[in-house]
Formats: sequence, structure tokens, C-alpha cells
Amino acid sequence: MSEENEKKITEENVAEEKTEVVKADNSILEEPTEERTDNAENEPLVSNESEETHTESVEEASEKEVDVQDEIDESNAEDAEDTETQKRHEIPFLDYHSMSMENLVGELQKLVRNEKVQAIRKHVDTIKDEFNLKFQDFIEQKKEDFVANGGNEIDFRYNSVTKRQFNEVYTDYKEKRNQYYKNLEKSHKENLAYRLELIESLKGLVNMEEDMNTTYKTFKEIQENWRNAGPVPRAEYNNVWRTYHHHIEIFYDFLHLNRELRDLDFKHNLEEKLKIVERAEALAVEPDLNKAFRELQVLHKIWKEDIGPVGKEHREEVWERFSGATKAIHERRQEYFKELDKLSEKNLERKNEIIQEIVKLSENVANNHRGIQKQIKHLEELRELFFKAGKVPQKENDKTWSSFKNAVRSFNRNKNAFYKNLKKDQQDNLDKKRALLDIAVSLKDSEDFETATNEMKRIQSEWKKIGHVPRKYSDKLWKDFKTACNHYFDRLHASKNDSYKEEMENLNKKEAILASLKDFKLSDKKESDIKEIQKMLEEWKVIGHVPFKQKNINQKFHKIVDALFNKLKVSPQESELLKYGNKIQKLKEEDNQEIAIQKERSFIKKKIEESKNEIIQLENNLQFFSDDSENNPLVQDVINRVEKHKEALDSWKTKLKKLNILRNNLEKEDAEEANDAPEEE
Repeated sequence: MSEENEKKITEENVAEEKTEVVKADNSILEEPTEERTDNAENEPLVSNESEETHTESVEEASEKEVDVQDEIDESNAEDAEDTETQKRHEIPFLDYHSMSMENLVGELQKLVRNEKVQAIRKHVDTIKDEFNLKFQDFIEQKKEDFVANGGNEIDFRYNSVTKRQFNEVYTDYKEKRNQYYKNLEKSHKENLAYRLELIESLKGLVNMEEDMNTTYKTFKEIQENWRNAGPVPRAEYNNVWRTYHHHIEIFYDFLHLNRELRDLDFKHNLEEKLKIVERAEALAVEPDLNKAFRELQVLHKIWKEDIGPVGKEHREEVWERFSGATKAIHERRQEYFKELDKLSEKNLERKNEIIQEIVKLSENVANNHRGIQKQIKHLEELRELFFKAGKVPQKENDKTWSSFKNAVRSFNRNKNAFYKNLKKDQQDNLDKKRALLDIAVSLKDSEDFETATNEMKRIQSEWKKIGHVPRKYSDKLWKDFKTACNHYFDRLHASKNDSYKEEMENLNKKEAILASLKDFKLSDKKESDIKEIQKMLEEWKVIGHVPFKQKNINQKFHKIVDALFNKLKVSPQESELLKYGNKIQKLKEEDNQEIAIQKERSFIKKKIEESKNEIIQLENNLQFFSDDSENNPLVQDVINRVEKHKEALDSWKTKLKKLNILRNNLEKEDAEEANDAPEEE
């Protein structure tokens, strides 16, 4: 064959095959598809990806006429760029939206440590978005709490250990990722250049002047070198493969010069492609839709990379069968996404219900600590239900999240307002309890048990009426108050025990004197008897208190004394003055005589005034009776009471006189001592 004729045949074949390649590679399936993530194999029937990454609805996708073939080609291009990237289909895509910040950090750390860095991009991006969303909400709440507690917003600082841990792990991921792609970029460029050289070699085969067997052998070597050439950038993958296949088919048409070799290859390729078609058609009824679509991707990859062209008479038919199987699986996916969108709508309804519950909660915040703590627990349960409710339609996501945050913040603001007022009340309570503590501390060592005991009981009663104080002070404040009170009452009880012993001793002494007094026999010597009685009076007076239940012993004693004085013909007034002599003697023995005498004088003057007032009042009452009513018992009673008060008045005046004499004598003694004191030079 002449060179001119060969060239003519070649050009015709090129023109024909360009049309065929475009038809095969760019065939548009009738049913549109959504743009889904390239890890479609592992997409669960209820997607676990975050709401921020929710893909467009079926209706939106239909409007865009997205080709499922493009989706498959894009995914296969990513896999071909680096075979390790295929592992992304095997890594579970968890429900990151429902996880806490701490759990998100743990999942990120697990991925970075255990998986290939190029296989976890989508996982890491989703985790990062979810973490930032939750952290922003968390930090805004902390800022609100800070301001609610009286802080200035510009002074707000918060050191989050969880955020620091996340940044460390994410930085580690970025460093590994950048280093990996930096090393990979050079290899991709070299592989791309090598594949382009192979294409040029393939193009040159149709113009080679050598026997066909040698040319075919060279062709097979080029095919083998192509298979081992290594990955290229995903952006170049489909173009390079289309160009390569285009020239493969040109070469096969060129092989009509050696029809036997060409037909053998066509037959083998047809058999392999029919196997692929049959497998694709079987996938249409595969129960696991994700598995079916992922395997379909692999079949397309084998179709493109591993199997050459078939004869012209079979090309359109076999491609149409493969496209039809692809379309059937695609339609199943569309139905799946429709159901997913319906589920998203239900999730939206549920989340809006939860938001309304939180709004209702925020509008009815309790007015006590226990009630609010119960509501806080309920809010946490609602938050957990919100995050577990699943994805909502993408167009509703921002609105839903914003409503949720605003409802939660509204509750927190109202809660903070309550605690802000509560803290003010608690501060007032703290000041009150501190004041009571100061009183308790001042009284704990008091010796005036009668006064101090009443005051201690009063402040204990007041303490119980005061409300809560800030927790950080309450324990120590109560401990200090309790310690002071216990210290005092321990002393009081100990004192009572000592006093009781002393009172019992006093009782024994008085019983002995009382027994002597009962046995006392009057003699014919009045003065001697009076002195003896006075002696027992003096002994009685110096003895202290007796137990309260036995205090009537004093009445018995004075009754016997009065009876003895009566036998000695001593008037009640004289008897009282004789008894008072003991009091005068006791005053003379006081350490601070002046104060003791002054107190006694004030007491006697008060009694004198009381007696005078009683006499005046009673005498005024007598004026209301007529002169002939002297025999009236009531009048007689008033007259007797007047006489008794007059006798008491005389007695008090006599006592005051004796007291004045005592004071004058003491003042005289002090003056004489001052005169006798030697002068200092």
C-alpha cells in the first residue's frame, strides 16, 4: 500500500473514531443526579455527615442535569491519583454532629494516627466544621456568663484545654498532609509527562514503516508501560485517558491491515466488557445500594483503564447496555436521596419541636436554685436530642442552628439574671452572718453567763433565719460560727457543773447552820443571844448560792431567825437592820468599795421612792371611802398595807443612813491616809 493511501485511510479512521470517542465518553444519561460526595460507597442510608455538608436536594440536582458519569469519573480520578486514597471509602463516616467537642478531638486524633493522611480529608473537614461550630457556641456562652457576673466584655479571656488539644492534632494533620502532597506533586508531574510521551509513541505507530507484527508488538509494550506508568494529577486524569483511548482506537482501525490481530483483541475486549456489563446489570438488584454504586465505580474504572476498544459493530450496543445498567443504579440512588430528603424534613420538624420546648423553658425559668438546676438538666437532655435528631435540609440548616442557639442563650440569660440577683442576696446574707460570727467570737469567752447565754441563743436563732451565702464561704463561715458557739456553751456547761458542785457544798454548809439555828436555845442574856444569832447570820450571808430547787432553805432560815428575834422582843425593823449589818460588813470587804456602795445606795433610794409612791397611792385610795367604813375589810387591808410600807420606808431610810455613815467613815479614813502619806522631794 502506498504511503498516500495509508495516510488517507488513517485520516478517515481518525475522523470516524473522534466521533465515536465523543459519543462513548460523553454519553449523557437521561436521568440527572445530585452532586454527592465521592465516598458514595460508604454513605449510610441515614447519612451521618454534618448538616453543613448536606448535599442539594433531588429537585435541585435535577435542575442542574448532573451526569452520574461525571460523578463516577471524578471519584475514579481521585482514586487514580493515589491508590491509598481509595481507603476513604473504608473509613466509617460517623455522626460527628452529635458528638461533644472532647469526642471530636478524640476521633480526629484517631484518624490522624491510624489512617493515611490523603484518605481522611472529608472526615477531617467535617470534624473541623463541627468542632468550630460547637466551640463558638461554647465560648459565646462563657462570655455571657462572664458579663452576667459583672465582668467587662473586653476583659474576657478563656483558656480552653479542649481547643488547644484540637489545634495541636489539626496542625499535625496539616503538616503531614502538606508534606505528603509536596512529595506527591513531583511524582505526578513526572508520570504525566511519561504518559504523554507514551501517547505520542502510540500516535506514531500508525506512521511506522515496519511490518505489522513488529508494530503490534510495540503497541503491546506501550500498553504495558501505560499500565505501570503511575498516577497523575486528578485534574488531568480523564483528559489523559480520553486521549489515550482515542489513539488506541485509531490504532485498532489501523490494524485492519492485519485484521487477524485486531479481531483477536476486539473479541477479547468484547468478552471482558460483556462481563462488566453483566456484573453492572446484576448490581441493579444489589440490596446494599452503597456497595452497588461503589462497585459500579470500579467497573467504570476497569472499563476505562484495563480494557481496550471493541469492534465498531458492537461499540454502541455494549456501551448502551453498560450505560443502561448505570442509569438503573443511578435511579435507585435518586429514590434513596428522595427518601433521605423526606427524612431530613422529619428531622427538621423534630428539631423545631425541640427548639420550641427550649423557648418555653426559657420563658418559664424557675425562681429557686433547685428548680433551675432541674431545668438545666432538662435543657441538657433537649440539647442532646437536638444533636441526635439528624440532618435537616441544607437550606434550613443555618436558620435551624440559629434558632437553637438563640433559644438556649435566652434560657441562659434568664438563668444568669436569677443567679445575679441571688448572688446579691447571698452577699447581703454573707454580711449578716459575718456580723453574727463577730458577736459569737466576742462572747465565746464571756464570764457573764446570764447575759451572754441569752445573746448566744438570739444570734443562733437569727442565723437560722438568714438565707444562703456564696458556696465558697458557706462551709468555713458555718464552721467558725459553730466553733465559737460550741466553745461558749462548753464553757457554760462546765461552769454549771462546777457551780453545781459549789452550790451543793453551799447547801451542805447552810443545812449545818440551819440545824444549829434550830437547836439554838435562848438564854436570859438578850444581848448575848442577839450576837450569837448575828454570828450565824454572818456565816449564812457569806455562803453562796444553793441549787435552785433547794433555794427555799433561805426562807426557812430567815423564818427561824425572825421567830427568835420575836422571842427576844426585837421588832421587825430592828431585826431587818440587824440583818443589814451583815450587808454593811460585806460592803466594807469589797475590793472596789466605792462602786459597791454607790450601787447599794442607788438600790436603796429606788426602794425608798417605791415605798413612798405606794404609800401615796394607798392613802389616795382611802379617800374614796367614807369615815364610817373603817370596819370594812377592804379598808382595813389598805390601812395595814400602808402601815407595812411605812415600816419598810423607815427601814430603808435607816439602811440608807447606815450606808451613808459607812461611806463617810471610809472617806474620812482615805483623807487621813492621804494626810499621813510622806511628801516626795
